[in-house]
Amino acid sequence: MRYKGYDVEPSAHALPSGLYAANLIIERETSPQSASFSFDALDYFFEADHAIAYASRWARLWIDQHS
Repeated sequence: MRYKGYDVEPSAHALPSGLYAANLIIERETSPQSASFSFDALDYFFEADHAIAYASRWARLWIDQHS
């Protein structure tokens, strides 16, 4: 997904415990360099779609604060 000039890649990583970790990569291509930020295990959820939704919301908040 794209948000305010950033590429946002939320994901859910399945853990042996049965939980899903909410992970996130945020990238921005700017001249003359690009920036990439990776966030692992923002929080844990029982369902993968909840982890992805959380990471997506977290990304929008992060981008709003850093823009």
